Amino acid sequence: MSKALRSIFIFVRVGIAAACAVAAIIMATSHYSTNFFGITMEAKFQYTPSFKFFVIANAIASAYNLVVVFVPTGSPLSGLVIMCDTIVVMLLTGAMAATGAISELGKHGNAHAGWLPICNQIQAYCDHVSGSIISAFVGLIVFVLFMLYNIFKIVSLDLHACR
Repeated sequence: MSKALRSIFIFVRVGIAAACAVAAIIMATSHYSTNFFGITMEAKFQYTPSFKFFVIANAIASAYNLVVVFVPTGSPLSGLVIMCDTIVVMLLTGAMAATGAISELGKHGNAHAGWLPICNQIQAYCDHVSGSIISAFVGLIVFVLFMLYNIFKIVSLDLHACR
């Protein structure tokens, strides 16, 4: 692999790691409280299991992408990297889905279950969570595109080797 291509590879991996780390940090620091008719309402990411999963998944993805930067290209570990990329993408997708569902519930509530939306009372918390979701979504999209590029590159190399 040329030095320019390796530099792009490192830049993209570090960018994915940064987006996932920012998402985890923003979510982990989301803590707000407000008074609502004399009742103190407190919102923390720790109160919701899907938000905990989101923080852990993004932290894992960030650390993983930083570690993979040190795997030499063309080594036997390269095939393992593609497999692990797929697993981490699935982990991030599950975390995004769970967090998105809970965020939607917090924003709009559920009239059938009698759950009221909380974003009207704690808007800053919901904005904090939304920022975290946006950062994670950017990281996930770039990660998926990067993974697909790597898979295509391996498949095309295999096809050329068969000729």
